[in-house]
Amino acid sequence: MLNIALPKGRLGEKVYKLLASAGYEFPGILDNSRKLVFENENLKMRCFWVKPFDVPVYVERGTADIGVAGKDILLERNPDVYELLDLKAGFCRMAVAAKNDFYDDPEKILRVATEFPNIAKNYYAGLGREIDIIALRGSLELAPVLGLSDVIVDIVETGTTLRENNLSVINFIADLSARLIANKSAYKFKENEISNFVKVLAV
Repeated sequence: MLNIALPKGRLGEKVYKLLASAGYEFPGILDNSRKLVFENENLKMRCFWVKPFDVPVYVERGTADIGVAGKDILLERNPDVYELLDLKAGFCRMAVAAKNDFYDDPEKILRVATEFPNIAKNYYAGLGREIDIIALRGSLELAPVLGLSDVIVDIVETGTTLRENNLSVINFIADLSARLIANKSAYKFKENEISNFVKVLAV
């Protein structure tokens, strides 16, 4: 049986609709219920809903053979998986943002508020910049406004929230979108099934 981890939320539902249109259906999966695991015996496939940030964990450890995860999560977690396909969905960017009048004083340690500490560390390490990571969960824009941090490293889609709080992007780190990933062992032993799945999503 091919095990598939889909991220809870709009992205996972969008990916499932692509599967359903190609004949990969799991009755009841979009119902408003608390059920998390859905099987199709005829297809020999099983789908389960997972929190987006946990999808790479399920895939890396082999509980799921394949899964759909955002590139931001892959950059942050750096899981030992194969990245098979850019699904061209959920496009946004990882960026550094600060107050409009921000000046980066190289003589001072830069205070960086973020939900993505590894991405921030890797980015600034590449610049040779000394930083102090401030780990926050949500409403990052508040940190520089209230003086908790100098900059934030966060996902930017439209930039509206930044503008409304007198912040602006000062650097882009990476383009982000949903990616299809696979467990390395599963890819070897279930190559045909996974290849067929890739063909469906690549259309």
